[in-house]
Amino acid sequence: MLTLTLATPPLGARWVRRAEGAFRRLARHRAAAIALVGLLAFGGSAAVSFLWRFPIPSGHDEFSYLLAADTFASGRLTNPPHPLWVHFESMHILQQPTYASKYPPGQGLVLALGQVLTGAPAVGVWLSVALACAGLTWMLQAWLPPAWALLGGLLAVFRLGLFSYWAQSYWGGAVAALGGALLFGALRRFVRRPQTRDALWLGLGLALLANSRPYEGLLVGLVAGAVLCRGLLGKSGPPIRVALKRVGLPLGLVLSLTAGAMAYYNYRVTGDPLRLPYQVHEATYSMAPVFLWQRPRPSPRYRHQALLDFHWRRAFPYMHQRSLSGFLADRVNALREFWLFYLGLALTVPLVMLPWTLKDWWMRLALLTCGVLAAGLLAETWLNLHYAAPITALLYALVLQSMRYLRVWRWRGSPAGRVLVWAIVVLCVLSAPQLRLKLPAWSLHRVRLLASLQKDRDRHLVLVRYGPRHNPNFEWVYNAADIDGAKVVWAREMDAARNRELLAYFNDRRAWLLEADAGPPRLTPYPVGSGS
Repeated sequence: MLTLTLATPPLGARWVRRAEGAFRRLARHRAAAIALVGLLAFGGSAAVSFLWRFPIPSGHDEFSYLLAADTFASGRLTNPPHPLWVHFESMHILQQPTYASKYPPGQGLVLALGQVLTGAPAVGVWLSVALACAGLTWMLQAWLPPAWALLGGLLAVFRLGLFSYWAQSYWGGAVAALGGALLFGALRRFVRRPQTRDALWLGLGLALLANSRPYEGLLVGLVAGAVLCRGLLGKSGPPIRVALKRVGLPLGLVLSLTAGAMAYYNYRVTGDPLRLPYQVHEATYSMAPVFLWQRPRPSPRYRHQALLDFHWRRAFPYMHQRSLSGFLADRVNALREFWLFYLGLALTVPLVMLPWTLKDWWMRLALLTCGVLAAGLLAETWLNLHYAAPITALLYALVLQSMRYLRVWRWRGSPAGRVLVWAIVVLCVLSAPQLRLKLPAWSLHRVRLLASLQKDRDRHLVLVRYGPRHNPNFEWVYNAADIDGAKVVWAREMDAARNRELLAYFNDRRAWLLEADAGPPRLTPYPVGSGS
């Protein structure tokens, strides 16, 4: 890259200056810049899905979020437990006291929006990514000059809004990224000049974090809250009356409505307004605790071998990290994965200018917030890339500010830094397809089989049988919110008596036996007159 930089400055300099001038003029129209980034993210992610592969669920979390989406799209907050619920138990799903996803409702709501509007939850995925990229641009406009904010939004489109799993699966990440962008974009504006609208945006950001990544959202929210209090109560802060009117009332209103809605949702799902569905699920099924400092739970009574195997495997990271060497090895590997996803080589290069970047107080705050969240992630038993989504906008602020310093760097009189910045942008664009999500073969078999059965005039019951070496990550038994009303019902094969009860209950359906671990998976009519 350095050789390219030193060789290229004389080439295309006039074209570069014209392009940069047009870019700056566009960026000065702030609303248009935000809209442009959002439209590019939505259209780009949709185009990738149609031209490459439509999002197909493969992870347990995705099926759980899709259950939440189907529930909300049906006009319900949760579903009554099925009379034969033991056949439908699956990972990350509550069957008792109600039938629901264990996760906070944020991701399920955006998927439900897509399902209601078009019949496809994937539209909700694309919309959430578009809002996240647009929100990131809005946040950066408060932290950086307009052109750099627009550049940051466009880089986010290519790194997060096209091929990544945030845009091409149902796992999520964009909702929490949007929440973080709204929180810190409003915070910077509010400290500069308190406005009621910014208090509302700040409250909305906190609400999105609480309903997508509540633990990580709490960590970054505490930092933002400390800065807000410092700005309001400091010597240069507004009078108390103004602070109450412009901050206390609007922010309190948003947070009160959010807390009330969350308590009501918890009550409908778990029967207790202060008990999260996640807590009920973990107490019912999980052996390993959520945080490393907690003690493991006694093994629950599992009714299915696949569930036992799954939760036993989930306990491995906890046991492995009980030793210092295991903890360090796991966290170093996690750091590498996070780095590759959020920054990669291209966006790491500007960070050589971090010593100059950190001369700005707000950039030090951004780095501090990232450090607080990183420390909080160290305490978690399991880590996924979207756990760090609340700080996405702050990472981009640090990178973009570093790029500003890099751009003015000269080497032997040559504008090497300017060309380096262009090279970084080009590399981000070219490397975007490398973030594509790879799907396991079984998920492709499942979606094809489901599509085939749904085309048939009959309704179907599929009893799933696993082999002795079944991988519990390859799970077939996930159902719609209304199990009895679904065209295809997936059920676990159990003992003869329970199977006969299931077949009798669904006697108006064609019954099939799926041998999921056969190569390829084999679907045959369920033996007539047999319960096993």
